[in-house]
Amino acid sequence: MVRLPRVPSQLRFLPFRGGDAVAAGLLTRRMLTGPAWRPMLPGVYAHADAFREADHRTWCDAAALLLPPGGAIGGLSAAYLWGANLVSVDAPVTLVVPRTSRLRAHPRLRIVRSGLPPDDVTRFGGLPVTTPLRTAFDVGRWLPRAEALVAVDALLSRRVVKLPQLIDYAAGRSGWLGLPRLREVLALAEPLTESPMESRLRLLIIDAGLPPPVAQHDVRDAQGRFIGRVDLAYPRWRIAIEYEGDHHRERAHFRQDVHRLNALRAAGWLVLRFTADDVLGHPGRTAAQIATAIAERR
Repeated sequence: MVRLPRVPSQLRFLPFRGGDAVAAGLLTRRMLTGPAWRPMLPGVYAHADAFREADHRTWCDAAALLLPPGGAIGGLSAAYLWGANLVSVDAPVTLVVPRTSRLRAHPRLRIVRSGLPPDDVTRFGGLPVTTPLRTAFDVGRWLPRAEALVAVDALLSRRVVKLPQLIDYAAGRSGWLGLPRLREVLALAEPLTESPMESRLRLLIIDAGLPPPVAQHDVRDAQGRFIGRVDLAYPRWRIAIEYEGDHHRERAHFRQDVHRLNALRAAGWLVLRFTADDVLGHPGRTAAQIATAIAERR
């Protein structure tokens, strides 16, 4: 009978530094090369049963073991920990480290050398992470314009940071790289946005030169009874603009949507519905349809 290798309890669930495990007598160097252990980052391993390739939190746990003093998980990785999941399956973990750090580049790490005052760092689940305020400040100035707006909107909508706080924080950091981008994003940010595609749709509308729509507008009938909440709206012209995600295809959502759509139409509202293909693949056509609706209702 083949005896399975014993797995020390302290190494069973979380990534660990191989050198520390060897020094503590929990494993040998040779054991680390066996199938029970998965190398993740230089010198960092995880037990095969605990390893989740697509779990960004697992990669954050591993990356934190390499952080130098004064460093923290930041950027979109910090946003992920604060509840704004905008990272792809194979996204590297963003680490903010002192400018003097010698931490080496790795395909699963995005290393940003930057000033990081102690007040900008806190802990989340035992990990050093940039505060929600510093996280929003960073993603708003590091990312391309549309992605930056999506990330800032997502953090604002989760109420881990407030827009006035973020504006004041940015105002106190003149000279930092990316501030012009951040200021533009803050002027466009909408805390009521409920999804990344809503942010992109709203930006598409604004970039087309159309009036900024109202986010998450409550529609009521002539008697003041609540009909529904629409993603974006022009209440003056009774135009509703909706983003249709995959969840709307589910049977229960489909039935609710049909009833809600009929009620909106009965109340005199024009409802425009768009998909990801409309927003990402045909922005000009989408903007033109909205512009036509506005012209007809003015």
